[in-house]
Amino acid sequence: MLSNFQTPTTESPQYVGRFAPSPSGPLHLGSLVTALGSYLRAKSQQGKWLLRIDDLDPPREVPGASDDILFTLEQHGLLWDGEPLYQSQRTSHYQAGLEKLQSDNLTYACECTRKQIKLQGPYYSGSCCNKNLSESGLAIRFRNNFTVTSLLDQHLGKIKADPIATSEDFIVKRKDGYYAYHLAAVVDDIFQQVTEIVRGADLLQPTLCQLALYQALGATPPKFLHLPVISTAVGMKLSKQNHAQAIMANAAPQNLVHALHLLGLTPSDDIDKTKVTDILNWAVAHWSLAKVSKNPEIIID
Repeated sequence: MLSNFQTPTTESPQYVGRFAPSPSGPLHLGSLVTALGSYLRAKSQQGKWLLRIDDLDPPREVPGASDDILFTLEQHGLLWDGEPLYQSQRTSHYQAGLEKLQSDNLTYACECTRKQIKLQGPYYSGSCCNKNLSESGLAIRFRNNFTVTSLLDQHLGKIKADPIATSEDFIVKRKDGYYAYHLAAVVDDIFQQVTEIVRGADLLQPTLCQLALYQALGATPPKFLHLPVISTAVGMKLSKQNHAQAIMANAAPQNLVHALHLLGLTPSDDIDKTKVTDILNWAVAHWSLAKVSKNPEIIID
């Protein structure tokens, strides 16, 4: 167990990317597009592509989903480097990160319910920040003194942030005792020395929150690249919550070609489009971020 939070003393000399699905259900087309985009971004730069399973929220997890995700990725030829990292096995590291924030007076306990917060407005007002409540049995919030004003996205360019949203004191440990997504994701990305995070544009707001945590933990943040979200209608992204259909592992070649089209790439007729290896080799050689749409959302039938 860590006695204190530690950051790497040197930056990774090569590109390190990652894909971090949550086991709340099987992979769907939207998650395949993100996985494929992050894989191609890494492999086109002779970098590493890591896999992390974000299994830190047992109430939302589906039994067997983790194994199903690994199998589906393997069938699509998206083979990760090293062993998968499971967040459920890293709680001591998140506690060390939390203790680092606590030692710098960057946390406080919060007794507010969701209903109370909703009545206050779209963002938490910080009503518990000076109450000095005991943390026992309560949520713990990050005292956000690191307002982020903008993000330089590797695909979308400079994105201005809403200072009210990015100065919100968000939760880093939940009332039920589970560590929150923001803290766990940042601690793991620091630990794995990820140099660039490729994910969907629906996670722009979490990215801005996480940039504040990097500052608070004294770590250099990675670069960020947000790909278009795949949706069935405006504001209706493909997601497990919206009951998106699982991709079939036995249709991997067709799935990959479809995903490549959504990323702006059309595989050449000179390759065998029934072979996963041929499709991926072509895609790595022809990967071009310039061909990817800059629209935050791509609507499919």
